[in-house]
Amino acid sequence: MKSGIQNLTEGKIFSTLIRLALPLMGTSFLQMAYTLMAMSWVGRLGTVSHPEIATKSEAAIGAIGMLLWLTASVAYLAMIGSEVAVGQSIGAKKMKRAAIYASHSTTTSIILGVIWIAILFIFANQILSFFKLEADITEDAVLYLRILTVSLPFQFLSYNFTGIYNGAGRSIVPFRNNAAGLVLNMILDPILMFVMGLGLHGAAIGTVAAQLFVFSLFFYQIKFGNRILGNFSFFIRPKAIYLKRIFFLGTPVSVMNSLYAIINMNLARVASIHGGHLGLMTQTTGGQIEAVTWNTSQGFSTALSAFVAQNYAANKLERGKKAYYYTIRVMLTLGIVVSICFMLFGAQIFGIIVPEENAMEAGAQYLFVMGLVQIFMMFELTTQGMFNGIGRTIEPAIISITFNALRIPLAYYLAAQMGITGVWWAIAISTICKGVILPTWFAIVYRRIKKKKPKVS
Repeated sequence: MKSGIQNLTEGKIFSTLIRLALPLMGTSFLQMAYTLMAMSWVGRLGTVSHPEIATKSEAAIGAIGMLLWLTASVAYLAMIGSEVAVGQSIGAKKMKRAAIYASHSTTTSIILGVIWIAILFIFANQILSFFKLEADITEDAVLYLRILTVSLPFQFLSYNFTGIYNGAGRSIVPFRNNAAGLVLNMILDPILMFVMGLGLHGAAIGTVAAQLFVFSLFFYQIKFGNRILGNFSFFIRPKAIYLKRIFFLGTPVSVMNSLYAIINMNLARVASIHGGHLGLMTQTTGGQIEAVTWNTSQGFSTALSAFVAQNYAANKLERGKKAYYYTIRVMLTLGIVVSICFMLFGAQIFGIIVPEENAMEAGAQYLFVMGLVQIFMMFELTTQGMFNGIGRTIEPAIISITFNALRIPLAYYLAAQMGITGVWWAIAISTICKGVILPTWFAIVYRRIKKKKPKVS
């Protein structure tokens, strides 16, 4: 351990990968759990005497959840850029360059965060009107979103710091920070929503407080704690050569995830048209439940990316390939378990979030279809981590964007034939395609690069 980093190019592969992956899995889950927990509390607003209050509030927070997904996708630009650039610099034993990349990604994150908060705050009503919800639901969602914008620039920075720590092999730090924030959120939400009577918007205030707390932990650790990478500067005058590398690495992943979020916003609109607020609630809430496995897989993918980045730069690509096979085995086991749970116990699982009969029935249909394709999703995300680690973030972005975009016309067609269930099948079909094509593409790429010495900028 030196300057707060961990060398991933030595030691046993599986144990090193697991130590790196488990905190990342936890961090991915925790970042998603803020919305999921808010949905759980909101789902209990008036469920006994006025069940429509719960489903309408769930629809509002579901629409917000889509925008938070888009927000995280924009933040990935700096996060992935720092993760790969810092990781490869460390693997090549260029510590000063790693610190320079950390400063550049942090500066990028600050600028992006300020621009993004202005867009969401000013155009909140126009953006949320896209979902075609009732006027009262849209009004509640607009206020909820504007409250959340207070914390979004700090959330951008927290994502960026997560990427830096991941690249340095210290994934446990973001996990601890996000866990502490979630605990605070768990305490604040019921107090603000029920005790203080703030209802839906109490959940937004609780999330803001938790995200500010997470940022403060990162700030203290970097400036006064382990001083990772020699206490790098947060805001500098960027140099084109470093900025170009961060954008080259981070932009494809950010664009891919942003378009993914936008595509799912369109699918949510289709669900709203064919199923009203219940249809929108089913997709957004079901998506958050499915995100438990998605974020678990994403955690392993991120771990693999950081692991491969260091080993690729150290000319140890075979070590990265072995890590890929280990990850596939773990993900296959998880995928089988999750698929069985979704297909057999979908209504009960959905009822944990929204304990209302119609919602549980609709949610069971959604989770059944998603249960059929969990393994394909895990193949896609795991292989994406390999591509990112070797600095080739464009290929997975192309495949993801192409097949995710096809979901929209397919959803319109299938929804016209099958009703709301057609939207779920559009998602499932594209997931199968991505899960087959991306690993095949990587096998071709790997054969071409395994004899070449990697170049790290």
